[in-house]
Amino acid sequence: MQNSIELLYQKFKECHHVSTDSRASQDQSMFFALNGPNFKGAGFAKTALEKGARYAVVDDPSMAADNVFVVDDTLVALQELARYHRKQLAIPVIGITGSNGKTTTKELIYAVLSQKFNTLYTQGNLNNHIGVPLTLLRIKPEHEMAIIEMGANHIGEIELLCTIALPTHGLITNIGKAHLEGFGSLEGVARGKSELYVHLHKTGGTVFINTKNEHLVRMSRLIESKVTYPAPSDFYHSELLEASPYVVYRDEENNKVETQLVGSYNYENMAAAACIGKYFGVPLAKANAAIAGYAPVNNRSQVLTKGSNTIILDAYNANPTSMAAAVRNFGSMAAPKKVVILGDMFEMGTESASEHKLLGEVVAEQNFDYVLLCGKDMKYGAKVNKDFLYFETKPELQVWLQENKISESYILIKGSRGMGLETLVEVF
Repeated sequence: MQNSIELLYQKFKECHHVSTDSRASQDQSMFFALNGPNFKGAGFAKTALEKGARYAVVDDPSMAADNVFVVDDTLVALQELARYHRKQLAIPVIGITGSNGKTTTKELIYAVLSQKFNTLYTQGNLNNHIGVPLTLLRIKPEHEMAIIEMGANHIGEIELLCTIALPTHGLITNIGKAHLEGFGSLEGVARGKSELYVHLHKTGGTVFINTKNEHLVRMSRLIESKVTYPAPSDFYHSELLEASPYVVYRDEENNKVETQLVGSYNYENMAAAACIGKYFGVPLAKANAAIAGYAPVNNRSQVLTKGSNTIILDAYNANPTSMAAAVRNFGSMAAPKKVVILGDMFEMGTESASEHKLLGEVVAEQNFDYVLLCGKDMKYGAKVNKDFLYFETKPELQVWLQENKISESYILIKGSRGMGLETLVEVF
């Protein structure tokens, strides 16, 4: 395989980029014909070549040609090519994983590091066994730094991604109840995410540790090279001042920084970015400006004004840990009227009923004017309090919102990606 990967790499260097989607623009790409559960990727190679791909990589020997490279397994070839490319690079590569806040933290770190370095980072949610190789293959000679987000829903996935990305530095945002269907338990989540620490321990890498998270401190105890935040005695320290709704913090030089992110839970993501910026020599003033200038998009902690209402839209994803944090943070905010709209949490497996019920209990502890719960499993949360309004489907919830106009309120909308709750914004 090694000789074939070296040959494939020579072909790769002739190309502008790597593609796995024949529907997209090819423009001198190297097209990998990945197989899906219901299709053979090789069937799309001809289309990709016709649209401008320079080479196609397929697993069908009958298609061999000057511009068609035949391999045993196209996914393995993509991963091996990315690993080979990574080994040619001498730049720092920062691996990021965790149950919550990966994407926001990644983007904050990019905002800070790009003040000083030509930095490449994971686009969107390309953080799995396909997305990580594609991200690595975007690294060009001019890049001085790379930030690689690593997602996982089962044990062993982060380990695989580490063998491809070979991170020199790493950060776990937190350990929470996410993807319980695949991990089995909170302990399984911790074991899966800790694979990043295991890799860095074996390779002598450096980890950035949130010392306020006892779980992460305990998990990292064997690692020699640690950079800590955000307590007063840490390498980088800062202090959360408020989050009502926007996060305001004071940095280690007593500067007050006002941000565009809501939720006290986002403060730790900012502290991580500032810590990493300091470690790599980004001036504090530039780091603060980057964090203050960061505005969330894609339904993640967005604050929208609709008529007389202020909407906190956080419908990018949801799990028990992030849901509880968002609900408690929203409950602590000062607002004339507060309405919470929550959708089902997916990938909970056998724990789904109990986790939705526990969430209902967290909601019941707060003082909300309306609680609207939507989805087949939210019925378990709705049973906690007779005043909760329950809707099995989103259309039923939309009808209620259209018939019961809400005004002059703060509204939290949060649920798993598959619920698509962002479409409710237009009702207001």
